[in-house]
Amino acid sequence: MISFSRQNGKLSVFYNQLKILEHSESSPMIMLKHGKESVDMYRGNFFISDEIDETLPLVSYLLGESYSEGRGVSNLTFSAEGKTFSLELSERDGRLYLCFSPLPEPYNRLFIRLYADPLECVWGCGEQFSHFNLRGKNYPLWTQEQGVGRNKETEITQIADRLDRAGGDYHTTFYPQPTFVSSRRYFVHADTYGYADFDFSNPSYHELQFWDVPASIVLSGKPSLLEVVKDVSRFLGRQQTLPEWVYDGIILGMQGGTSTCLQKLERVQESGMKVAGLWIQDWEGEKYTSFGKRLRWNWQWDQNLYPGLDAEIVRLRQRGVRVLGYINPYVLVDHPLYEEAARLDLLGKRGDGSVYLVDFGEFDAAIVDFTKSEAVTWYKQVIKKELIDFGLSGWMADFGEYLPTDVVLAGGKPAMLEHNRWPGYWAEINKEAIEEAGKQDDIFFFMRAGCAQSLKSCRMMWAGDQNVDWSEDDGLPSVLTATLSLAMSGMGLNHSDIGGYTTLYGMKRSKELLIRWAEQAAFTPLMRTHEGNRPKDNWQFDSDQQTIDAIAYMTDVHVQLKPYLMHLVAENAQEGIPVVRPIFLHYELEPFLSVKDSYLLGRDLFVAPILEQGAVRREVLLPDDDWVHLFTKVEYRGGRHTLEAPLLRPAVFYRKASSFAPLFASIQ
Repeated sequence: MISFSRQNGKLSVFYNQLKILEHSESSPMIMLKHGKESVDMYRGNFFISDEIDETLPLVSYLLGESYSEGRGVSNLTFSAEGKTFSLELSERDGRLYLCFSPLPEPYNRLFIRLYADPLECVWGCGEQFSHFNLRGKNYPLWTQEQGVGRNKETEITQIADRLDRAGGDYHTTFYPQPTFVSSRRYFVHADTYGYADFDFSNPSYHELQFWDVPASIVLSGKPSLLEVVKDVSRFLGRQQTLPEWVYDGIILGMQGGTSTCLQKLERVQESGMKVAGLWIQDWEGEKYTSFGKRLRWNWQWDQNLYPGLDAEIVRLRQRGVRVLGYINPYVLVDHPLYEEAARLDLLGKRGDGSVYLVDFGEFDAAIVDFTKSEAVTWYKQVIKKELIDFGLSGWMADFGEYLPTDVVLAGGKPAMLEHNRWPGYWAEINKEAIEEAGKQDDIFFFMRAGCAQSLKSCRMMWAGDQNVDWSEDDGLPSVLTATLSLAMSGMGLNHSDIGGYTTLYGMKRSKELLIRWAEQAAFTPLMRTHEGNRPKDNWQFDSDQQTIDAIAYMTDVHVQLKPYLMHLVAENAQEGIPVVRPIFLHYELEPFLSVKDSYLLGRDLFVAPILEQGAVRREVLLPDDDWVHLFTKVEYRGGRHTLEAPLLRPAVFYRKASSFAPLFASIQ
């Protein structure tokens, strides 16, 4: 029920007794501005500024005459200096909808303030890597490269900025989403793909900025945070379950040709490693740049690099090992798929009608125009013919965040309004291609870029390109923050490159980091390694026998958890409960509200990975319950404990009362 209170010159708006809006002349809830943006894109890194030349606080308001208490539909009209802007509040399906009138001329920026409590915590906004609780900062919501280092105070970020304009910041992300969850037990989602900025820095309000008026802002309150999170995905969509084979071992990232991959597989299998798949990202060929090894973006089998791969895919599948590949939404200039797409007029254009070529770092590629139905049909055929019919059981559906804001698209919408939506188009194309081939129970894909549409279109995310280091903002610790943020945004399936990816400026992956990352990955829905952009600089899964044995052991643990993981993934698909969960979804207490260095895997496993180089102990804050250490079988009560955590003995506990306790107890 919507209700209002007017006291001491303030208008307060409540939904089911929860205060959501507050307005006064000194602190108006609606502000209009006129701005002129400047957008500069360099290799997926966006530099956006806004020059504001007019600001209009709407200080006066009028409660619509049609309002009656309990009716469920109300109108508010705000005004100042002869300009008016209207807000309609209505209830549908147990949620509050805020719908807006068009902005009056000449304004093109909408600022709306939601009521906030000074002690309130906020989570979500898609995938955030630096901060889990978002209070105290603002978050520009724009899909782009996450950046190297992602902290302007660190040396790595400063070097990346100086040399490559690629340093990133605390808010840069592949997967922004205009959705957040409040500790006051509600969520807010803005139905827009335009540029937005959610500012949580003021103690008394959250200020949401939009460059395109949302079709609606939706708010839903529930009795618990768990119910709120379930309602996010009930509203936006839920991921499908995963093919059963993905739980049967690790997916090993490897490159370099047929014989190289088969030799690596044979070596690790001889050591007892359970391998579910080989992820061969260079199946379509190689391309070398100063960044390192890149891929030839023409999505057709490179028979020179991978002779006989078609037959090996069949043979390996018979042995229980799948083969996965790689694709992205661009086509490399002067290669067969580019030539075909250009001939069929399926590519994004410049203003002069020429094909828009994007610099991806010492090579150019063209944009397949997903606003054109013929281009969508063509690209789905490429996927079905070149990937599915070839025999691949999955692939990395990379990129999606590079769409330039000055490209001309056939659909007619400005690219500025399509940019944040592009990852959703890309996810939908992959999903539909698999479904049209009748392979949805056998094939899956994973993406780094996302938007609200991803929840119903992409069945698995991955955390993107972390540094091969221990840094909080862009190394191993950041993947926990990213996964927990996505969980609060409704996306319940995520994983990361074991060992990280970005190998630049002297960074090299160590043996310790790789094994510790594998320990953490064992307690996620999917284990997958990556060689990194400079494989020879990184410690790899087969760099020595001890590493092979260590990863084989953690893979064994992961495989033994298969019944539990399948249960969790099905629960996510059916109920919208994320697989990796913030602790407070089941223990809704203040000490856990900002915890980002440990998590629950489902209801019954508490996971506290080692996130610091050289650490062999771990302090944990266990929730108030009876817990059993997964590896030592020692029992603990809730509270603070400091534990020994040598390699291959991470601090993981199972809930003694769990129905899966016999399974957990069998793990050694």
